[in-house]
Amino acid sequence: MRIACWSGPRNLSTAMMYCFGQRADCAVVDEPFYAAYLAQTGLAHPMRDAVLASQSQDGAEVAGMLAGDVPGGRALWYQKHMCQHMIPSIPRGWMAGAKHVFLIRHPARVAASFAKGYEALTLEDIGFLQQAELFDFVTESGGYPVVIDSFDIRRDPEGMLRKLCDALGIGFDPAMLSWPAGGMAEDGIWAPHWYGAVHRSTGFAGPEGDLPELSDKLAEIAEAAMPAYRAMEARKIQP
Repeated sequence: MRIACWSGPRNLSTAMMYCFGQRADCAVVDEPFYAAYLAQTGLAHPMRDAVLASQSQDGAEVAGMLAGDVPGGRALWYQKHMCQHMIPSIPRGWMAGAKHVFLIRHPARVAASFAKGYEALTLEDIGFLQQAELFDFVTESGGYPVVIDSFDIRRDPEGMLRKLCDALGIGFDPAMLSWPAGGMAEDGIWAPHWYGAVHRSTGFAGPEGDLPELSDKLAEIAEAAMPAYRAMEARKIQP
């Protein structure tokens, strides 16, 4: 089974990849379309040159890889994807062969976190509009996507992971609740810039507190993302 998990940045997505990576029956891949996205948009992301050198820049080639053999012949393949990477030139035919999970987080939390590592933040960078569009694409193509909120996972990791596994039709594995500090071999080359907190962790962080206070610019971005977030939130797995 291929599990495509779609989120914006700063959304517990790396911790979720680590979580599934602890299963003996599961391979993982980290943002396979990142280089293709940077190559085709020209965006000046941190570590751009290293990212471009680390992956195929051909979206069709990456799509073919995702539809091919599962690494190591394992039963599951967890694919961590950023919604904003799926620009129009990236093929989507491979998506028919995957089960889709949409990982959401309140826009204010995403904007505040992402801006710490990328000051030139825009609405397009945090992926909410693209996430809603991808959700519609999957449902209109006959799929039954799962939506789960990172806030709920941090408040009750085991309970929510059990619900997620049930929704995917797979058994829960207690190994998913913790991982060794220091990162994974499957980390993208960009990990030193973005994954510091996860590398220092050995499990999910505790419950989140109040929403952060935002500058005017970030508040505008978060507000513009709210309709897409609310639409997804209405479909999420309930705690």
